[in-house]
Amino acid sequence: MSSQPLLQTAPGKRIALPVRVEPKVFFANERTFLSWLNFTVILGGLAIGLLNFGDSVGRISAGLFTVVAMAAMVYALITYHWRARSIRTRGQGGFDDRFGPTILAILLLAAVVVNFVLRITTLEN
Repeated sequence: MSSQPLLQTAPGKRIALPVRVEPKVFFANERTFLSWLNFTVILGGLAIGLLNFGDSVGRISAGLFTVVAMAAMVYALITYHWRARSIRTRGQGGFDDRFGPTILAILLLAAVVVNFVLRITTLEN
């Protein structure tokens, strides 16, 4: 039996070993995607309620909330595929996104402000 190590390298060289990606990383990505979809379904339900039981202001607000919900769905799908591809290729970069949720929050705030402004202006008339 030899006392030499199994993998010998020249001085200054490194051995590249395959890195195993834990399944929990894929499941965490999917769980985040489903959480975003849960938000969009709730927002879409709010839009449908406003559309069916509201007046003209409710219909305008329903349209705005529907647009925000669809934007959130598209964002969630793009982010899910981007993270899944990055996980599969063992990307070492960060998986966070600073701008997407901020933009969606601003869109949602704008839809709520438009709803309040339209409601107040119709009450004054």
